[in-house]
Amino acid sequence: MADQREDSAPAGGGLDDTPLMRELARDHARRRELEGLEFAAPEATRVITVANQKGGVGKTSTTVNVAAALAMGGLDVLVVDVDPQGNASTALGIDHHADVPSMYEVLVESTPMQEVIQPVPEMEGLLCAPATINLSGAEIELVSMVARENRLRGAIRDLLAERESAGLPRLDYVLVDCPPSLGLLTVNALVAAREVLIPIQAEYYALEGLTLLLNNIELLRQHLNPELVVSSILLTMYDARTRLAAQVAQDVRDHFPEQTFSTTIPRSVRISEAPSYGQTVLTYDPGSSGALAYRAAAHELTIRPAP
Repeated sequence: MADQREDSAPAGGGLDDTPLMRELARDHARRRELEGLEFAAPEATRVITVANQKGGVGKTSTTVNVAAALAMGGLDVLVVDVDPQGNASTALGIDHHADVPSMYEVLVESTPMQEVIQPVPEMEGLLCAPATINLSGAEIELVSMVARENRLRGAIRDLLAERESAGLPRLDYVLVDCPPSLGLLTVNALVAAREVLIPIQAEYYALEGLTLLLNNIELLRQHLNPELVVSSILLTMYDARTRLAAQVAQDVRDHFPEQTFSTTIPRSVRISEAPSYGQTVLTYDPGSSGALAYRAAAHELTIRPAP
């Protein structure tokens, strides 16, 4: 009988249920919800490392766009770029050629982080501690240092204390973007944080890579940072037209119901294009699906309780 009812529906009756129409309806609803919305500040600074050992999953895009969305919501946010490629610095329009004071000086030469931080152009409340190509040698230089895994944690702790004593606004969020590998830079990023946000591409091998990452995070918890928790998992490059994406999303939610965001980030040309203009998608194309999705994800982050 169900089949007969579907067959007897008027021609074009199912148009509202196409992926495109669903996306347009969702974007319209999101635009209304987010308009003029001020995000609530956390009780204390939340330090979140955005990590995934797999490359090309939207890790840097997630870092810079969530950070920009939090700043647009009225919060004070710092992006710490410890990836030698410096893609987060590029996307935020921050100069990061080899002569610019950067996270290399902070990690290797113990330069105070306040000295390398730059304000992000045309984005009030957003700061960036950039990465330069010099960081590619930091992995080797850190090996011989005392407490080498704690260099970033100490630098962030000193920065927060220095800002407080100088009467500067308290940072609400510190987001750390790290390389797609588990070297000393990523270990520093995970030791420095209380939370991990994992972006996962909605594809066939997503859960396999996630399991490996969670095993490594558990090792870090046992030996270096017992406070570390995976607080958030964000599905990126989500193509609502494919059955595979829906299946992967369901699998991730079944395994990690507490951590997985209800917001998904769509596969979007706009998100990919924005960094080449030194911008986040939120300033490059504020009305796009990608921009609205990242703003919704940032809002979801703020209403989730800190661990």
